[in-house]
Amino acid sequence: MNGGLLVAGTTSDAGKSVVTAGICRWLVRQGVKVAPFKAQNMSLNSFVTREGAEIGRAQAMQAQACRVEPTAHMNPVLLKPGGERSSQVVLLGRPVGEMSARGYHGGRQARLLGTVLDSLAELRATYDAVICEGAGSPAEINLRRTDIVNMGIARGAGLPVLVVGDIDRGGVFASFFGTVALLAPDDQALVAGFLVNKFRGDVSLLEPGLEMLHGLTGRRTYGVLPFRHGLGIDEEDGLRVSLRGTVRESVVAPPVGEDVLRVAVCAVPLMSNFTDVDALAAEPGVVVRFVDRPEELSDADLVVVPGTRGTVRALEWLRERGLADAIVRRVAEERPVLGICGGFQLLGEHIEDEVESRAGHVDGLGLLPVRVRFAREKTLTRPVGEALGERVEGYEIHHGVAEVAGGEAFLDGCRVGQTWGTHWHGSLESDGFRRAFLREVAAAAGRRFVPAPDTSFAALREEQLDRLGDLIEHHADTDALWRLIESGAPQGLPFIPPGAPA
Repeated sequence: MNGGLLVAGTTSDAGKSVVTAGICRWLVRQGVKVAPFKAQNMSLNSFVTREGAEIGRAQAMQAQACRVEPTAHMNPVLLKPGGERSSQVVLLGRPVGEMSARGYHGGRQARLLGTVLDSLAELRATYDAVICEGAGSPAEINLRRTDIVNMGIARGAGLPVLVVGDIDRGGVFASFFGTVALLAPDDQALVAGFLVNKFRGDVSLLEPGLEMLHGLTGRRTYGVLPFRHGLGIDEEDGLRVSLRGTVRESVVAPPVGEDVLRVAVCAVPLMSNFTDVDALAAEPGVVVRFVDRPEELSDADLVVVPGTRGTVRALEWLRERGLADAIVRRVAEERPVLGICGGFQLLGEHIEDEVESRAGHVDGLGLLPVRVRFAREKTLTRPVGEALGERVEGYEIHHGVAEVAGGEAFLDGCRVGQTWGTHWHGSLESDGFRRAFLREVAAAAGRRFVPAPDTSFAALREEQLDRLGDLIEHHADTDALWRLIESGAPQGLPFIPPGAPA
């Protein structure tokens, strides 16, 4: 078997990432050696592979669904927004520069088609099947000429395409029909059919519409996936929570101790790797929410200042909103604060930045004895260490180089009283360390909170991935899906006018 499939979507956030992961987990349970692939990803949630390459975190999660190690070939192009109109371009795991959207789509993107097709070919030579994820919608007619992630990669590699639509948003039939009808004839020939996502209610009421859709397009629906809470893991395009909402927990369980622990995460601009707090939200009795007002820090037992692609901009934002003053008051009162990566940098004394913001010398919040200098070379590592008597694993993605001049050692950063700072992402996924850290936070906050003794974040992640695999196995036509992956799009699919504009 040397199969492949492109999972496209009617919109961003239609469910492409989780459907791709679900298909991967279903296939691997059938004994298929499978890999994920996304030619181009735009995300501030990234991950570091064992060889030191930076890729989208969604592809790392999909690799885990496949039970394989992630590699740079699984996400050869990663775009990390640095503002409204520019992004850092990461090629095969290494940053190659900043580029405006106009400059990227004006020519650079098209020149990368060969690179992404080579990466896909490398995976297809190694694995039985490769399940590819598209981006946004394949019917973005303004971008089709330079597309390398949707129909560009499908046509270049001869991949069948499955279009996912989120019926919970409404308008799914119009979205399916319109997506096909806005594609050129050669692109339409690769669109095999549809997959309905997030359906609530009686499927029999939906079936007449699916039959009419088949009559209108000549394309079948490969499954109707029911709405399930808590399946959005390691998403890429934005928060899966409102900025002042609560993180969806992996498990809902009462606290082990008498109290809950409240965690407030500052929703800084260009927030990156906000998945760091997922492990906290997975703990019974820990309530995590994203906040953007100083009064929302008052009842928090722990404040987290997360990573960001704009450390200086985030620092200005904290000051403008009064959050910086609120954090300074917390530290004076010996109330816990944790800074991660960019959040760690802005807790320090000084920042020298001629790379990211080009702001030069900027005073930090002065809460940790740390000076930060931004280097052009990005640090991409997978460190292992010890803290609070427990083994810790993490990953680092940053340009800022920290010079620590005091305090108590804490991973690669430091601790002063109840203020903690580190560049390590993912450290809270280490169960023993997370429990030890939460015990310290609870003691400092005066809460009778007790971490659950048996919470395994890795096991919870596996359960989530198995739930995604179950959705595909139980609610998709897996025989038809298998034929699609193995044999490609059916022959003779009709053209739906008008097609793409000339």
